[in-house]
Amino acid sequence: MSKDILVTIVTTEKAYLLAEKHNYLTIKTYRNVNKKEIKEYVERNFNVKVIKVNTLIDRDGYKKAYVKLAPEYKALDIMERLSR
Repeated sequence: MSKDILVTIVTTEKAYLLAEKHNYLTIKTYRNVNKKEIKEYVERNFNVKVIKVNTLIDRDGYKKAYVKLAPEYKALDIMERLSR
């Protein structure tokens, strides 16, 4: 199954704050993607362990996913690596 999951990594001030304080990676994805697919995508592509995924629909019609990583992985490191 080859399905597009990721639209972009969110790099707002709030996203950085969530990454720093609570180890959440914030991503924007398509509405038809479910939590299980988001979890598998993040674990496979970023080599991390995901604890949980929370989602909501944003104003633009995309799904925004808050992905909580296991404590041994740092969401802030992933965000900084991808924003270069």
